Amino acid sequence: MKKLAVVCIVAAAALAAIVPLPQAEVERWYSTGIYPMLQPPLTWLSNRVPFALGDIALVAAIAAWLVLAVTHLRVSRRRIGHALLRVAGYTVVAVAALYLAFLGLWGLNYRRVPLERKLGFDAGALTAGAARSATLVAVSRVNALHAQAHATGWPPSDQIDPSLARALADVARDVGASGNTIPGRPKHTLLNLYFRPAAVDGATDPFFLETLLASELLPFERPFVVAHEWGHLAGFADEGEANFVGWLTCARADAPAQYSGWLFLYEQLTHDLSRRDREDVVSRLAAGPRADLRAVAARLTRDVRPQVSAAGWRVYDRYLKANRVEAGAASYAQVVRLVLGTALGQQASAN
Repeated sequence: MKKLAVVCIVAAAALAAIVPLPQAEVERWYSTGIYPMLQPPLTWLSNRVPFALGDIALVAAIAAWLVLAVTHLRVSRRRIGHALLRVAGYTVVAVAALYLAFLGLWGLNYRRVPLERKLGFDAGALTAGAARSATLVAVSRVNALHAQAHATGWPPSDQIDPSLARALADVARDVGASGNTIPGRPKHTLLNLYFRPAAVDGATDPFFLETLLASELLPFERPFVVAHEWGHLAGFADEGEANFVGWLTCARADAPAQYSGWLFLYEQLTHDLSRRDREDVVSRLAAGPRADLRAVAARLTRDVRPQVSAAGWRVYDRYLKANRVEAGAASYAQVVRLVLGTALGQQASAN
């Protein structure tokens, strides 16, 4: 019976990884069915403690694996090969079980119906003129919001911003997610040892559904990063979709959050402009936002290690593609498509 259970776990994980599932069924039964029942209690639980539960689980898993490996190698010193095979077998089963848990608790959201299909995406709206106009709007917003945002200030890095939380509920309903999404309490993590050199701003723990932030983020960066991770908690695993949900959430919150969201979108939009248009819109940026962007650049120059960052993003690109995100790491930038090509994005960028 034990061997049968092991075979079933590994086989189920292999099938789950390679067998395509109908997006409409995933959307119906999981993303808008099972997942909205799982997320509130799990995030509520993780919010009760100030530390990352994922850190505890990670340390415990590593310690358990080391104890298992050392125990088998000591007992079977004369049969090292056999001992290594047993340790490898246990590792495969553990990884398979974790993968199934990942899919059940959050990961199946990668296979839901894309937002472009749900929001009536119009590819014809993706023009150079539309990108320039949206960028000029972003410049106008950050110029107007800078002084008020800095005067008001930002909440401490470990607190849930009520304004941002209220905005998330409204946005979640508008994009077809549950309005009962519980915002995650922002937390720092042991993974910051990797976040800092790899240029990672934050992450969502897919097992405890908690929100993890890089500790080096500047205060005006935090609202958007938090809102992006809350987009993941709302069930949008795709990075571009989480960016879109995060930006919409910031745009409907208070002035500090609005500033954070528009500053993010400004940087995204300028990547798609011609050199001439980019120089024009950059010249319109006021001194305050310019200084903030220089501060972000200085932070990245100080903290990021190019070799670590490049290797980390290559691995993440493969991870995303393995989870049916065809654009891989490039999906982050697809927020521009949703802003320009959907009525919801056009309305938010016009107000």
